[in-house]
Amino acid sequence: MLTAPSVLHSVAEVIRRVAVLASGDGTNLQALLDDAVIRPWVVLVVSDRASSRALDRARERGVRAEHVDPAVFSGREAFDHAVADLLAANAIEVVVLAGYMRVAGPELVRAFEGRMLNVHPALLPAFPGTRAVADALAWGVKVTGVTVHLVDEEVDHGPVVFQEPVEIRPEDDWASLEARIHEVEHRLLPAAVRALGEGRLVVEGRTVRVLEQAPVAR
Repeated sequence: MLTAPSVLHSVAEVIRRVAVLASGDGTNLQALLDDAVIRPWVVLVVSDRASSRALDRARERGVRAEHVDPAVFSGREAFDHAVADLLAANAIEVVVLAGYMRVAGPELVRAFEGRMLNVHPALLPAFPGTRAVADALAWGVKVTGVTVHLVDEEVDHGPVVFQEPVEIRPEDDWASLEARIHEVEHRLLPAAVRALGEGRLVVEGRTVRVLEQAPVAR
């Protein structure tokens, strides 16, 4: 678990090597690749699905793209170990879960403690899990949103970096609500990656402060 207080990086430790884990269409990956600051940092994209559009998006931008097939491993631990080995082999410093539909296991989380971000389409702790948009509609809530958080060993649980509400309109269905949620995700996730990469996150228990400038290295 993250302990307080801790400055995750100093100005002398600016991130240069980021891996993105994605399972689906990869629109959040695209938002990162379209960010002029972040694009040079992204050196690896990993997907658990060979058909993931995220792999194509990476290759189109000259980023190494790797499919790691869960079916060839004996279980989640073996799969996570393979992913961790791939990340280590590429000297990855930060991991971003961007529409990654698998739970990152303890080995993977511990290897990147304080250096792994996840984007979730709800205002955590409300509506955790993979059905957050559908669950918000089913509950009839008036507001949902987006959370970007640091990852710990519990699902959709780690300290919150950014949150922003999204109104649910009476005429909304899954597609219309998800589209507006994506718009927010595509702003918040790059902002969080930049803040972490530039050494501007300070974690105090479950509270994350985002500094305007990185602390001066001593």
